[in-house]
Order: sequence, then structure tokens, then C-alpha cells
Amino acid sequence: MRIDYEEVCKIIAALTEGEMDEVALMATVVCELHHSDDRFDWTGFYRVVAPELLKIGPYQGGHGCLVIPFDRGVCGAAARTGKVQIVDDVDAFPGHIACASSTRSEIVLPVTTGQGKLLGVLDIDSDQPEAFTSEDASRLASILQSVFGRLP
Repeated sequence: MRIDYEEVCKIIAALTEGEMDEVALMATVVCELHHSDDRFDWTGFYRVVAPELLKIGPYQGGHGCLVIPFDRGVCGAAARTGKVQIVDDVDAFPGHIACASSTRSEIVLPVTTGQGKLLGVLDIDSDQPEAFTSEDASRLASILQSVFGRLP
């Protein structure tokens, strides 16, 4: 099953309407996304908890890494650069952190408030190589903006 972005966007909008707590928003978004697409083997947020440091937040799937510095891995790269990271083959990504041996590809998006404050990153891992596209990046970014862009 592939994600129906239109439908998932409507569901997330309805479920998160009026909510301003970022952890509650993260938990809801990650649950809806994770169960919407067979490519999504692990879906979760890493939150900014200190300068240059991410800590695991709400997620679905097996255990994730607990702490990721901005200077390590795909999540760190997304947090450090503020740019979406699409990795077709995680074994070819310099400094990839192998939280799960089943991960073959990954997409990570920065999560910011409406005022541009970095809250963390959304990390989606797949057990399939080359699982993610630029369309996934733009659609997921749009969902994140609609949910977290209303936060100060």
C-alpha cells in the first residue's frame, strides 16, 4: 500500500486541529504516517533538546537511537543543514548511524515552527532500497508545515 497524501493530510488536519503541544502533534503525525505506507518501516521524530543535539521523540516501529548529535548521521545532516535528506542506500551515506540493520533507505525532514525555530526532524526509514522520491519530500514537508508551522 502506498500513501494517499491527500487523504492522510485531511486526517492529520482533523486530528490535530487546535492542538499546540508539539509532542502530542508529533505522536499523532507519526502514527498516521507510519500506518499509511508499506515502505515506512520506522517512522519517528527526533527532537532538539540542547544545542546541536537530537533526542528520540514519538515513533512507530522498532527501537531507535536515543541520542543523535547534529554532526552524525542522516538526521544530524537534516538538522544541521535545514534541508531534506533523501538517502537511496544508507550504506553509502558517510557517517550513517545504523539504528536498525533492516534499514536500506531513509528520508529525513527538518521540522520548524512558523517562526523558523527548529523543533527536530522527521525520520522515515525503509527496508527497501531507493524507497523515497522528491514527491515524498515535498508532500511530507507540506504536512509538517501545516501542522508545526502554526506553532510560535
